[in-house]
Amino acid sequence: MVIDIAKIAETVGSLKDHLEEHRYICSDQIATAVYLSYHLRKPILIEGPPGVGKTELAKTTAEMFELPLIRLQCYEGLDEAKAIYEWKYGKQLLYTQVLKETLDEVLQGAKGFAQSISRLHEFGDIFFSEEFLEPRPLLKALREEDGCVLLIDEVDKSDHEFESLLLEILSDYQVSIPEIGTVKATKEPPMVFLTSNNTREISDALKRRCLHLYIPFPDVDLEQRIIHARVPDIPPELRRQLVEFIQELRDLDLKKLPAISETIDWARTLLLLHAESLDPQLVRDTLNVILKFQEDIENVDGEITAITSKVVKH
Repeated sequence: MVIDIAKIAETVGSLKDHLEEHRYICSDQIATAVYLSYHLRKPILIEGPPGVGKTELAKTTAEMFELPLIRLQCYEGLDEAKAIYEWKYGKQLLYTQVLKETLDEVLQGAKGFAQSISRLHEFGDIFFSEEFLEPRPLLKALREEDGCVLLIDEVDKSDHEFESLLLEILSDYQVSIPEIGTVKATKEPPMVFLTSNNTREISDALKRRCLHLYIPFPDVDLEQRIIHARVPDIPPELRRQLVEFIQELRDLDLKKLPAISETIDWARTLLLLHAESLDPQLVRDTLNVILKFQEDIENVDGEITAITSKVVKH
């Protein structure tokens, strides 16, 4: 059955309900951003701490709309050859060798040097044609006839030069290839999600082309709903305890605060261990699931008994 995307995105409430049906529990602000992105055809720049659901929002939107997800993972040194397109150099080399071997046939009948060069130039144009073009994620996204979700993940890890490459795509849904010309999006432009963990400032030029969404750590109620959606078998009382424990940890001075992804992993861990309630020893044995630095584990160790007692007696 073909889904009706327009109906899903008819209202903010409808879109939020469908996200929740796909186990993405979110605030009205998040649902509104996706709603506006769809109707205004504008990319969303999603900022916030690692692990709060930025990437997951793009993946869930693709699943909800039944669209292909095309993902570009950013890193330092990323350039157009890895992000937009490159030429199939091996194929060009092979065809060049074939051309050399048949050079007499190609030039047969050519009169003089100028005419010979002209004939060879015709083959040069062939080498830089669609047949020899290798599309990368950004170009692939523009060529999806029925649209797609394009995820440009952790754009803050890329260089400022790469941001400049994105500007044409984000504003006009097109790219310019010097040897071929301008390639525009097909009838349905991609829904674009850019994520950033705030490791550096994103340029004003890129921000102007996007809707802005900041996803913070969730409050207790929202995080409990998220855990209920993602780990439905965990007992309600244990769910309350573990979420409140995580919330207490986020008030401490840690190198890396536990995110939603760690809360979900911890819930699955406690369920696997058949836990019914938190106790200090159980927390110590599983603390490495929610804290990723030994320094943080050592700093929290002295607080475990007090925090556990607080959330269990709540």
